[in-house]
Amino acid sequence: MRRRALLRYCALGLGALAATLFVGWWQIDGPGAPETATAAGRPLPLTAMDFALTDHEGQPVGPETLLGRASLVFFGFTWCPQVCPTTLADISHWLDGLGAEAEALDVVLITVDPERDTVETMSEYVGYFHSQIRGWTGSPPKIARAADGFRVRYEKVPLDGGDYTMNHTAGVFLFDATGALVSIIDYHEPREFALPKIRRAMERSVPGTG
Repeated sequence: MRRRALLRYCALGLGALAATLFVGWWQIDGPGAPETATAAGRPLPLTAMDFALTDHEGQPVGPETLLGRASLVFFGFTWCPQVCPTTLADISHWLDGLGAEAEALDVVLITVDPERDTVETMSEYVGYFHSQIRGWTGSPPKIARAADGFRVRYEKVPLDGGDYTMNHTAGVFLFDATGALVSIIDYHEPREFALPKIRRAMERSVPGTG
């Protein structure tokens, strides 16, 4: 009897574990995962984009701000429960891994929730991560124009109680100094894969190396 009960509990435990793993897969890598950048379309070169935003220090910025240096660009929002803080923490680890090299890299978070993400809100939020990360915001039409250039999709999703969250394209866009797209770094991509891509983009930014 005890052996039969133990086997039954083990089976239930394995079933619960399988269910947990399935839910995790569904939300991260399966059909319930955030849309990838490649699914939404390939971003334009920065030189072909035309938008005007404001950074978290109140300064005007646009695609031309990112020319002349390699750059990482990510779309998200400050109220994001998981994908955005995880991605920004990953980016912070990548920058730590680059060491002094990171100073030659521009890193930008562009909000998809301009209604809540003011300059002040963006300033506080990016302050929780690596000091190299900048926050960009603007009016809804200006954010839409920027997202269009990057081929980023996003939508407001109502929640119970009148609140809302945002669904948006995941992935970090990597550009070289000329504004050409080098790669799209996937959500939760390991640092050992991300760093070589970033270094390749930075090497292309040095005259005579690419």
